[in-house]
Amino acid sequence: MAADAALARLVDQVCSARAQRSVLDIRGGGTKAFYGEAAQGEPLDVRPLAGISSYEPTELVVTVRAGTSLAELEAALADQGQCLPFEPPHFGAAGGGAGGTVGGMVAAGLAGPARAAVGGVRDYLLGATLLDGRGQVLSFGGQVMKNVAGYDVSRVLAGSMGILGVICEVSLKVLPRPVATATLRFELDAGAAIRRVNEWSGRPLPISASAWWDGLLVLRLAGAAAAVAAAQRELGGEPVPPELAAGFWAGLRDHRDEYFVAAQAAVEQGASLWRLSLPQVAPPLVLPGSTAAAGNDPHEGPAAGAPAEPMLIEWGGAQRWLCSRLPAAQVRAAAQAAGGHAVLFRAQDKGAGVFAPLPEPLLRIQRELKAAFDPDRIFNPGRLYPQL
Repeated sequence: MAADAALARLVDQVCSARAQRSVLDIRGGGTKAFYGEAAQGEPLDVRPLAGISSYEPTELVVTVRAGTSLAELEAALADQGQCLPFEPPHFGAAGGGAGGTVGGMVAAGLAGPARAAVGGVRDYLLGATLLDGRGQVLSFGGQVMKNVAGYDVSRVLAGSMGILGVICEVSLKVLPRPVATATLRFELDAGAAIRRVNEWSGRPLPISASAWWDGLLVLRLAGAAAAVAAAQRELGGEPVPPELAAGFWAGLRDHRDEYFVAAQAAVEQGASLWRLSLPQVAPPLVLPGSTAAAGNDPHEGPAAGAPAEPMLIEWGGAQRWLCSRLPAAQVRAAAQAAGGHAVLFRAQDKGAGVFAPLPEPLLRIQRELKAAFDPDRIFNPGRLYPQL
């Protein structure tokens, strides 16, 4: 009944905002307030709409309300030896709050180190319930992977930044936690690291994550114990102690490691942190004016005074982080020339736009989606693109 009352309050707030022609800023834990364009409007707090609606460990499906803390959901899954395989990041809670929510996880669409191996948030969304701009509660998808009736709106919500409506509840596919893991490190330059990971990815090896920075490639293996042990023997490299490896991958996921701590300090001094999405096989981009910290070694710890490298490379080369004072146009042109695009992830000045500009045909589709679900532009206006 508490969930019904919380949903009723949200519906009332939406209907009131529509009647008054005002706008709403959908909020959960506030851990991703930095991400996207500036928020506008009256806060619409979804945290009261919390709790796990149903969980069937034998079916690998959980249905959870959007205001549920991500930590609570992951703890419930861990009790059953299961997990969210895409490793959603746990950014710091705003104002000392309880941390990110499930709704925010879906709306932001961000994934951690395992993304290249297992897929992203949208790949595990089975269904969703959405409160639209007319005050209607709509349901999409279901609780099975083969539900294909109608347009797959639930997956469109992943990364939508809340512009289509209030995510009320989602059904997610979960997976068992890996039986065994191991982390190896290799001394390689960026180009060699990219080539090596892509070569290994084409072979039947249980690679679940990779990261390169400052001349060091760190590789995570995960799966059956025999497969992990065989891969270790085949690949070589230097083993990283499990406790240090776990801290490294968690820090990378949550942006708490040395690279991102230094990047945040640089952002506070006027630099920008860019997230580049490129083809995995794209060669290293060498751009002047980058800034990053030394260290980030999961075996030795921080190496004060070591030379900074221009980028941190994840996902076998598909995701690259750049902290720089270069003009936005130069960064985006370099990413486009390499076959990808750039997102302004953290910055004090977002005047150049956060997300890569869309060609007109794609922008038209985005406008039509916005008009279909939120015709009066109540929800998070401009948070994804100023035109939306």
